[in-house]
Amino acid sequence: MNRVEEIEAAIDGLPPEEFRRIVEWLREREQRRWDEQMDSDCCAGKLDFLFDEADGESAKGLFREWPSPE
Repeated sequence: MNRVEEIEAAIDGLPPEEFRRIVEWLREREQRRWDEQMDSDCCAGKLDFLFDEADGESAKGLFREWPSPE
């Protein structure tokens, strides 16, 4: 049995409240990693194409508010 399988087995044996705590911890950790990756990609210029695309669409008048104010 490898480490991941051991961890999975341990998690399967947790009572509901401890399981909930693990789930919340994993969600927070995943969100933090996502934010860090987005920050890193942005600083490295990997997302510049999105700004260029937005500028192009704005110049063509293709932008609209979201969510709609209605």
